[in-house]
Amino acid sequence: MKTKELDKIYNPKAVEEKWSKYCLEKELFKADADSKKPPFSMVIPPPNVTGSLHMGHALNNTLQDILARYKRMRGFDVLWVPGTDHAGIATQNVVEKKLHAEGVDRHKLGRSKFIERVWKWKEESGGAIIHQLKRLGASCDWSREQFTMSPELSRAVVEVFVRLYEEGLIYRDERLINWCPRCLTALSDIEVEHEEVLGKLYYIRYRLADVLTSQPLNLSTSIIEYLTVATTRPETMLGDTAVAVHPQDERYNKFIGKEVLLPLTSRRIPVIGDSILVDLEFGTGAVKITPAHDFNDFEAGNRHGLKRIAIFNERAHIKPDIPDVDPEVIKEILDLHAHKARERVIHILKEKGFLTKVEDHKHAIGKCYRCKTVIEPYLSPQWYVKVKPLSDEAMKAVEHGRTKIVPQGWENTYFEWMRNIKDWCISRQIWWGHQIPAWYCIKCNKNEIYEVHGEKNFTAKARPVVSRTEPKTCPTCGGKEIVRDNDVLDTWFSSALWPFSTLGWPDRTKELSRYYPTSALITGFDIIFFWVARMMMVGLKFMNDVPFRDVYIHALVRDAEGQKMSKSKGNVIDPLVIMDKYGTDAFRFTLSAMAAQGRDIKLAEERIEGYRNFCNKIWNLARFTLMNIQESGVRSQKSEVEYSLADKWILTRLNAAVREVTVALETYRFNDAANSIYQFIWHELCDWYVELIKGDLRGENGEERKKTAQYILVKVLKDSLKLLHPMMPFITEEIWDVLPIEEGARGKGQWAGGKSIMQQPFPKASEDYPDAEKEMNSLMEAIKAIRNIRSEMNIAPSATIEAICYSADATVRALLTSEERYIKTLAKVSDLKISAPADRPENAAVAIAGSVEIFVPLKGLINFYEEEKRLARDLEKVMKDLEGVQRKLSDENFLARAPKEVVEKDKIRVEELLQKKAKLEEGLERIKRIKSGNQAH
Repeated sequence: MKTKELDKIYNPKAVEEKWSKYCLEKELFKADADSKKPPFSMVIPPPNVTGSLHMGHALNNTLQDILARYKRMRGFDVLWVPGTDHAGIATQNVVEKKLHAEGVDRHKLGRSKFIERVWKWKEESGGAIIHQLKRLGASCDWSREQFTMSPELSRAVVEVFVRLYEEGLIYRDERLINWCPRCLTALSDIEVEHEEVLGKLYYIRYRLADVLTSQPLNLSTSIIEYLTVATTRPETMLGDTAVAVHPQDERYNKFIGKEVLLPLTSRRIPVIGDSILVDLEFGTGAVKITPAHDFNDFEAGNRHGLKRIAIFNERAHIKPDIPDVDPEVIKEILDLHAHKARERVIHILKEKGFLTKVEDHKHAIGKCYRCKTVIEPYLSPQWYVKVKPLSDEAMKAVEHGRTKIVPQGWENTYFEWMRNIKDWCISRQIWWGHQIPAWYCIKCNKNEIYEVHGEKNFTAKARPVVSRTEPKTCPTCGGKEIVRDNDVLDTWFSSALWPFSTLGWPDRTKELSRYYPTSALITGFDIIFFWVARMMMVGLKFMNDVPFRDVYIHALVRDAEGQKMSKSKGNVIDPLVIMDKYGTDAFRFTLSAMAAQGRDIKLAEERIEGYRNFCNKIWNLARFTLMNIQESGVRSQKSEVEYSLADKWILTRLNAAVREVTVALETYRFNDAANSIYQFIWHELCDWYVELIKGDLRGENGEERKKTAQYILVKVLKDSLKLLHPMMPFITEEIWDVLPIEEGARGKGQWAGGKSIMQQPFPKASEDYPDAEKEMNSLMEAIKAIRNIRSEMNIAPSATIEAICYSADATVRALLTSEERYIKTLAKVSDLKISAPADRPENAAVAIAGSVEIFVPLKGLINFYEEEKRLARDLEKVMKDLEGVQRKLSDENFLARAPKEVVEKDKIRVEELLQKKAKLEEGLERIKRIKSGNQAH
């Protein structure tokens, strides 16, 4: 693996392939359950087996990998468990589409054959996301890769289900559930995405039953002949079983106990009083109740013992057998989808005089989180987990600090959901997933059977036999005709077991004892409810301990304008394309540097390009170092007596970087860690130290000084690479491989006995040199002041200048004198004079650097009159541009029509132009002062 040189140009693709292959072949990411090191463990949020790497995966796994690599370097035995989720609905949809393209219907294929096809697809195509994670550099223990449908994890799922059922925490009931008419399955509340839409509010008359029904509605009489209800879903009225009014509403409470005639039907339904359901401020104050098609109505129906009449089938199409409906109406709407049925019902109501008015109305609709189809409240027998007994313990665990959520603000979100938690619907009407371990005896449940697509299903009244293994006979009657429940478990049920099922539970393995609870979980805010809360509940229940000590919730990756990425907007950034274009290290570092706690990432390619340049900077720094070591090698550590001011300063700044990065990574402030090491390498090591020691490396100050400079440069570069490695694993491995580790020529003692940089100890801060840091800061201020004069006065970069430094402080003068070679080299000064304050030179630009007054005589360097004309020209252009943008921003029509991001860009442009204007005005004033001989600053 040894290389003796670095290529002239950094080639990310070649470097990444080389080190990915090497680390995987050498199994460098494997944990050791027998290790004496302290354990650090994480489980990957398992991506869907159908998935391809997206920005959320990239951010999430980059942050996890940073922690894993950092902890290894800190001496921990790190277990990072990888794996994928079987993703019930998503995977079934993928395979169904594939079958549809082949002209095959899954119901005709049959359950067992269909599941065979899914497994085949999984083996052929399901590993894409794993390969992509490896490409990202994820240092998981790949020998322990898990899958939620593996035999081992399936066994754990059955064990949890049976135990919860035996304790009465799992039950079956007929309730109104969220139903996706496309996926044909139940959804839990948190699998429904709510979207505000502009719909309609329809006002419909329900005639009072004690008014003569043979008479037409009389709109002129003062006698109340009808109640008017307001609804957003007029099509569901065919399932109405009551009208509710508020008991304190003086307009209607006298009608409580009476009946109305349901339009388009022969059904008489009661008027009931319900203060929970009816909002006096909404609509007319009278509310239609459809217990089979609205969640609030379902609860009201339970309170008042109302009948449930379902009007839709599982595909949200009108059923043929709705009781009491006018046959002519049924004929018109039969088998229409809910949306089309609404149009027809509105038309009929209007035609018959029941529809009084229609208003625009904003309201929320629920959509399936997978396929985005509008969900239907649907009456169906389902399996539920009774979560309140579990959620109380999960809340206490966070309240008492057993699990810490970072940033802390997310704790409120967690608590809020836990306090308002409802029982969890865990059954799904699909085939791919963990089939519920429940069986029904045909003989004992003969009156509770109904068929769907040729499969026997059972009502909520049926008595199941829940078992770890398939029963051969019915324990009640001894019958042998036994049928398994067709439903499968919600995908999140098996995911809730992930922290302990992946470690071997229900067996008491040494991995379970060593690595549970896991040390940290890194995940997105969008699955706090889906996953984090449920892992907390189930982990505490079955392991009697929390599943993780820390939960770090990262934010969302958005586009450069702050918009959420979506295919429909066309603003999706593909991480694989980005890695191809800029390299994985640059991409990872960008995500790290922008991952501020609690703030979404606005990802712009310019930032990634900037960090690609940072990779090139590091590469060139390493090449510079190697070229200046040559075959003479690097000696062992020098005594500090031989250290120059620059040496002591860079070692002190390195210590600061080590402390900052360490604290940042320990507290999940990934952006602070990245920005600290970036600042150190680019702006302190490269911009200053390397420039300061170039003469030393050329031997201009003697052989001993050269050797010391080489030693410090290599030491600082090595520690910088170690600090950087968790964020940039590939480039750091490549450079580490060619750096000298021990005394001797390059190529000898390489790689510290064959160890990866990841196997090196993370740097620790050593002794600081505070005096040297203070002195170096003074020196740097003087150099920057001279450089600023050169820039502001438009002095040609190639021109050498004279500089005069006055200071009343003898210590400062001594410092400037002893280190004057640095000033001359870095500020391109040919003649440097250092003295106590004296007469100010004529025609000189002046700057202040601490206690030092610096003068740069300008005679012969610039043409004052030409420079004044240039500045005036530039100022005129800036003023013109500024006036144009400000005119736009003062135009109300422009502000009303222009996209928000365009307005924002113009506001930023104004700020930039104002700053430029101030600088040009300052420059003009400076020229005028120098021309007039007034040197006051």
